[in-house]
Amino acid sequence: MNPPIELRLATRRNGRRDGELMLVSPDARRWLSAAPVAATLQSLLDDWDTLALLLDARYRELCAQHWAEAEDFDAGQCLAPLPRAYQWADASVYRNHARLIYQWRKEPIPPGYEEVPLVYQGGSDVMLGPTQDIEAVDETHDIDLEAEIAVIVKDVPMGSTAQQAGQRIALVCLLNDVSLRGLIPKELAKGFGFYQSKPATSFAPIVVTPAALGQVWKDCMLDACVRIDINGRRFGEPRANAEVVFDFAQIIAHLARTRALAAGSIIGAGTISNEAESAGSACITEARVRQILKGEAEERLHPYLRHGDRLRIEALDDAGRTLFGAIDQRVQLV
Repeated sequence: MNPPIELRLATRRNGRRDGELMLVSPDARRWLSAAPVAATLQSLLDDWDTLALLLDARYRELCAQHWAEAEDFDAGQCLAPLPRAYQWADASVYRNHARLIYQWRKEPIPPGYEEVPLVYQGGSDVMLGPTQDIEAVDETHDIDLEAEIAVIVKDVPMGSTAQQAGQRIALVCLLNDVSLRGLIPKELAKGFGFYQSKPATSFAPIVVTPAALGQVWKDCMLDACVRIDINGRRFGEPRANAEVVFDFAQIIAHLARTRALAAGSIIGAGTISNEAESAGSACITEARVRQILKGEAEERLHPYLRHGDRLRIEALDDAGRTLFGAIDQRVQLV
């Protein structure tokens, strides 16, 4: 049996669509090209079982040499880990988030919510890097953030069990699944799902193998807090594995029930949410619903994102160390 793969990876801008795959040091301070083993993250995923072993050996060698050959890590040079992906599918597994969002929609939680994962398929042709602007055309669309944990899989055969699906997880990542809340009700009323209400998704710079996460990766979920700041003020710090209905293995098995998943598919668990108000929120709509339930007046509700607003989203272990680097971006009207 092969040893666990311990890798931290990023994609550096190099003038090409898919960027250059980089190895990142454990402390996220240094990086070095992954060439000649793999030019891009997708090429690594396409031949993961062979190439990941080679990169792991190189990674351990760099660690033994204290990354002496490497350059200083620069998140500003990062694209999304996968600047374009074969698939982006997002679940909703946090009980509290479902409770509050369906109250906002004035709808009951769907029957069987805790029996079968609730999933939608998003756009994956354009993914944003950690410092790229959220581009929007109109503030009245009610621009919202959604902090999430996701995984990137190797090829997943159709009919995989949850146990098998869990073994197909290659990497773990952090993202901001931006929503335009003002457009969602009309789109859903047509009975055909999201489209214009889900613009490009933003990603933290670093993706990490489950083995490299160590004890922070527990029962196919991330056992860590995700810190969200808006304009320098703390907005939320919910725990990513609390109060979930399904884990990633179960979500992936559900997706693979009637079709295979290609290597490079990104699978999200939905907006992180804890019932405790002290944890704050990972999306503005959830915070607004909490205020409404307390009887707050409309004019006192937390505003949606506006031109120039700055977001920072970062997952931290219990010692306060960054796990994926930070999403640090602004809202830009175009």
